[in-house]
Amino acid sequence: MDERDNQTITPPEASNDLSAVVVPLLRGVLSLEDSQSLWSALLGLQARVRDYVAVLGLELVLDEAEGYAFLRSRPDNESEGSPRLPRLVARRQLSFPVSLLLALLRKKLAEFDASGGETRLILSRDAVLELIRVFLPAGSNETRLIDQVDTHLNKIVELGFVRRLRGQEKMFEVRRILKAFVDAQWLAEFDQRLAAYQNQLTQQGETTDG
Repeated sequence: MDERDNQTITPPEASNDLSAVVVPLLRGVLSLEDSQSLWSALLGLQARVRDYVAVLGLELVLDEAEGYAFLRSRPDNESEGSPRLPRLVARRQLSFPVSLLLALLRKKLAEFDASGGETRLILSRDAVLELIRVFLPAGSNETRLIDQVDTHLNKIVELGFVRRLRGQEKMFEVRRILKAFVDAQWLAEFDQRLAAYQNQLTQQGETTDG
């Protein structure tokens, strides 16, 4: 018998299904709320997706309970002794204010989950403004502050961590995928980090005023 007779032949439609899941993952976050059909396909093909992206030096991060999945580069030391592959998922250098706002939103999400209430955290732009206001130097220009917060929120929307509510441009839902990027260990050091943030912002304010 030909050795090839023992090999499993993948039906063309199965390959198409795999591509339909992997391509959106390579573009960004895949979530249950965005597409139930794609999410179901991902759950069914999860093992094959992991094997496929591993060849590309990536790993699948999937949280079935929260309903999101994304790809990230495998740690460089995971394949020690093997040639390094080009990085397919770029590391994004976030600005200081965007990092601060992400941290504050993550803490707000943790407090929201602890309250055991609704499942969706919805915040107005004014509420987001209040979150960051206390960390800014006294006497900050209000109009400039609002403009800056809008810019930072637009960036966070672009990154996929919050979304605007349809028909309500000034209302935002904090997406639960934020939990995967700002983990519990990070939150444990939150107070120290915020102290450092506040000190840096104060120094920036003094430099600007001078």
